[in-house]
Amino acid sequence: MSIYHSGLMAPLDKNNVDTDQIIPKQFLTSTSRDGFDAALFYDWRYLDNGEADPSFVLNYPQYQGASVLLTRDNFGCGSSREHAPWALKQYGFTVILAESFADIFFNNCGNNQMLCVALPAATLDALFAACEAEPQVQVQVDLEQQTISSNAFATLHFEVRADIKARLLSGLDFIGETEQLNDAISAYEAKLATERAWQEPWRS
Repeated sequence: MSIYHSGLMAPLDKNNVDTDQIIPKQFLTSTSRDGFDAALFYDWRYLDNGEADPSFVLNYPQYQGASVLLTRDNFGCGSSREHAPWALKQYGFTVILAESFADIFFNNCGNNQMLCVALPAATLDALFAACEAEPQVQVQVDLEQQTISSNAFATLHFEVRADIKARLLSGLDFIGETEQLNDAISAYEAKLATERAWQEPWRS
């Protein structure tokens, strides 16, 4: 089996997690893409004195190093800020499992080499139960076969958009995909310049 990603799954049992909860607006002042991991889920991860909140699930010792985020419905709603997937990616997440995702967030994740998988609520219930039963659930995601497997639950099959799948497997973002057509674009521009020179001789 060809593995796209293998890692520890962390459960965030919340609906409607919006982008301001993922990365609060006061951390959007940087012009660099780096350093957003420290602010991920800032209001939940930290106490008022700046120390880590031991009651927040991602601060639990057993979920340190998690790269698969298990959550609920309508994840990534709110603004269109691309900082949200940047923060998640920089923290270490590669795969997000939820019942649904906000459209812009979903596309931003795909463009940042993160896989968002929509699963039925009942399936998510079973995955949360698996996390309750076992301290550390390791999962293997096969993007080519579109399966999620683990010793803690039966293999799951998931749907994924063909363009997202191709982009993730190739490692390309939207710009990278466009750059694959550079030769065709240059040829078209040269052809167009020739045609315009013939049609508009006064411009030469």
